[in-house]
Amino acid sequence: MHVLIVIDHPNKASFTHAVAARFADGVKDAGHQVEIADLHDEGFNPVWQMADFAQDAEDGTPMPPDVLAEQGRILRADAFALCFPLWWWGMPSVMKGWVDRVFSWGWAYGELDDPTPQGSLLPVKPCVLLVPAGASPDSMGNGGYTAALETLWIDGTFGYFGMEATLHVLHGATGRPTRRLQHLEFAYDLGQTIGD
Repeated sequence: MHVLIVIDHPNKASFTHAVAARFADGVKDAGHQVEIADLHDEGFNPVWQMADFAQDAEDGTPMPPDVLAEQGRILRADAFALCFPLWWWGMPSVMKGWVDRVFSWGWAYGELDDPTPQGSLLPVKPCVLLVPAGASPDSMGNGGYTAALETLWIDGTFGYFGMEATLHVLHGATGRPTRRLQHLEFAYDLGQTIGD
């Protein structure tokens, strides 16, 4: 199995990067291949532009080369992990731009009578979202934020793109070494079982 790990955090010493690395360890120890897409390190441009509207399956007009490269990664992958911190109850800008630009209409989805992974133009593949967050599970759950994120990302975004996604919010790791270790081991275990 070929697993693509997409990371959005500018600091390589961040907990987000540590989570991605530990997940990758689990994938490798399970005998699978890992491909890392570090969006900041690679300088991915998240800004949606007019050229991104150019793709036209009917006349053969391609997307910009950077988008085509990312789409190639997605087609090569059998499973995915997206690692990014929860910022203002959403994705950081580079990850959001990657989603906006790469999963284009006519390539990842079309006229959606069935807005589920099975209704996508892409094959159904497993995906985990590993999202460090400073907020506690109680504050997010009681406020309805966790349910809202699941609706936005699992149903309203990745469900359109052929991904059977699961959201894992890694709560309260800031300044808590024991909790950090627990989250890292959780990420490792997920890496070992991705696609099972």
